[in-house]
Amino acid sequence: MSNDAETLLEFPCEFSLKAFGKHSDSLADTVLALVREHVDGVPDDAVSSRPSNGGKFLAITVTFTATSKPQLDAIYQDLTAHPAVMMAL
Repeated sequence: MSNDAETLLEFPCEFSLKAFGKHSDSLADTVLALVREHVDGVPDDAVSSRPSNGGKFLAITVTFTATSKPQLDAIYQDLTAHPAVMMAL
């Protein structure tokens, strides 16, 4: 296992990423596709979603095995650059 000096995470590790956007039927697919550009083998059932109380927004969670901080940085960069994603945590 490696330990990246810039993070408290020890890689590889299970990582749950959250992305938020306006409620749409395609948001979960969009987020999953962006994560899959950087992570091989993320199954469809690794994704869950939850609408906001008013139903206007949707929170998407994708759980996968992260291998490095640069990998996570690249995923977050792609997510936050996408117009359908308002925020990623």
